[in-house]
Amino acid sequence: MTHPRTILLGAQAATGFLPVCDHYCGVEARMRKSLALQAELTEEFGAVVFDVTLDCEDGAPVGGEAEHAALVAELALQASAQARVAVRVHAVDHPAFKSDVKTIVGKAAQQLRHVMVPKVESVADVEKAVKAIDKAGGKHLPLHVLIESPAAVHHAYKIAAHPRVQSLSFGLMDFVSAHGGAIPDAAMTVQGQFEHPLVVRAKLEIAAACHAHGKTPAHCVVTEFKNAEALGVAARKAARELGYTRMWSIHPDQIRPILLAFAPEQQDIERAATLIEAAEKAQWAPISHQGVLHDRASYRYYWQVLERAFRTGKPLPASVLSHFSQSTRP
Repeated sequence: MTHPRTILLGAQAATGFLPVCDHYCGVEARMRKSLALQAELTEEFGAVVFDVTLDCEDGAPVGGEAEHAALVAELALQASAQARVAVRVHAVDHPAFKSDVKTIVGKAAQQLRHVMVPKVESVADVEKAVKAIDKAGGKHLPLHVLIESPAAVHHAYKIAAHPRVQSLSFGLMDFVSAHGGAIPDAAMTVQGQFEHPLVVRAKLEIAAACHAHGKTPAHCVVTEFKNAEALGVAARKAARELGYTRMWSIHPDQIRPILLAFAPEQQDIERAATLIEAAEKAQWAPISHQGVLHDRASYRYYWQVLERAFRTGKPLPASVLSHFSQSTRP
């Protein structure tokens, strides 16, 4: 039987789906703890609910880039086959970029889920990264790119259209500082980033570019990591108002609030399961449910509710659980 993803999502089904949280860490002790935490939460939720991205850009000490890249490769190789491990390398114009890729992708390509490339300004930067990654043995690896400047936002649609790009992330602090003081530092706060027009516009452009090309928009970090309530508000705004389906974490305490904010409500999960079950029985033809017409457009929406529930570790009704077997786990 054809899987609902194939029927309802078409070409977008080939891109797969990503966990809603991407957790960044660059210090050795935190990298090891994050990988251990991923395994713990995978057992708890029955799915991999967040990625671990081992960070070279902010994690490597100046002058110690080569040693840090070797450590990242070692940690990636030590991760289990079920783990979701990625790496953020240096920007393509940084002296350490090529050595990062050669060391990490060259040694641990089969363990990596993607490569994050920061400070991407254009499609030309994506092509440079692709060339280096492919040369190192990572032809199968998707690229996640970080949009951090006004020029990058301008090119977001073209960048998102690149076939190797799987996700675009927004880099808030670099974006603000790229304006030469024209945007106040308040726009980098958990509240201000949802109020300043240029910042909000950039977030919307990135989200729209991703959705136009079937890619995943990832929201920026909240630096006030000790304020769980504020983080939850920010995550809900990102998910429910700005169209983001993924968000960065920089502290383990941020992971669960992000999962909660991006998860659908239980009543929405049950409604989605009921409609998908009815649609399958009708062989995806239009139906009337409680006096409302539904067809493949609404089926697609409700299927995506179920996918988001699965990605956030929410329990699924028995009627649709078989569609989320081990082979479909992210």
